[in-house]
Amino acid sequence: MSKFQNTLYGAVEAGGTKFVCAVGAGGDELLTETAFPTTTPEETLARVADFFADARARHGAVAAVGIGSFGPVHVRPGSPQYGRIARTPKLRWEGADMLGEIARGAGAPAAIDTDVNIALLGEVRHGAGVGFDDVVYVTVGTGIGAGLLANGRTVYGFAHPEVGHMHVPKLAEDAAFAGICAFHGDRCLEGLASGPALRARWGIGAENLPPEHPGWALQAHYLAALCVNLLVTTVPRRIILGGGVMMQAHLFPRVRDSLRELLNGYIDFTANGIDLDELVVPAQLGGRAGVIGALELAHDFARSR
Repeated sequence: MSKFQNTLYGAVEAGGTKFVCAVGAGGDELLTETAFPTTTPEETLARVADFFADARARHGAVAAVGIGSFGPVHVRPGSPQYGRIARTPKLRWEGADMLGEIARGAGAPAAIDTDVNIALLGEVRHGAGVGFDDVVYVTVGTGIGAGLLANGRTVYGFAHPEVGHMHVPKLAEDAAFAGICAFHGDRCLEGLASGPALRARWGIGAENLPPEHPGWALQAHYLAALCVNLLVTTVPRRIILGGGVMMQAHLFPRVRDSLRELLNGYIDFTANGIDLDELVVPAQLGGRAGVIGALELAHDFARSR
């Protein structure tokens, strides 16, 4: 019998607007789960500790905790800053020891990665990325971020990728919009196409923007520009688009059409055995990708020790 049979794991999806905590046996088997708003580091991390104390009393101790954190966050093991929040517009969180505080609160060893890498792991193990070794998971919501899987391995450099701050050409018909990125204004994808950018441009959120609104043509173009850059740099077999903005099913055919137009025949999808409708796809796990991925990270981390 494996020593990991019936083992419990902890998961923390540390988002910029809310935290989700769970305990389960791995995969999508959750015994308990809770969510609460992201406030100050002290208050929020105390609530994480309270959750694990209660879960331990009711279900037993966890072997490890997986954390998917908003960023930028230091994710290179061995770095003196490993597990801490890096420079961020959420100023109260800058320098916060996300990994250390959660591990102490849970009473278990922990591993940390970005929220998008965790969602990528969830989708690759249990969702739209199953069966693929070269996948990009993009979240389009409060911010824009991506996790990249190449030859079965998550991609890192000196830090994690920040595709939301990729510079994309601005459309002439969008000239009046100043963008919302605190660092780049209207010169990066996040400044032009995130959820807050849509609200700032049109005065209403993506969830209330009607399908026939001209804003969706702009949105599809900017997301297609991202997909072009991903295709010519990382050549993924699948691009998964998730996050709150991508809850609009009508947006996917628009993105694919804009992608065809921007590529202008440069990539021969047929010769490479790729169906464009199967290349750019919605996330399957929806809002659960993060917590499921965090459980998978805890599972892997416990077995590596």
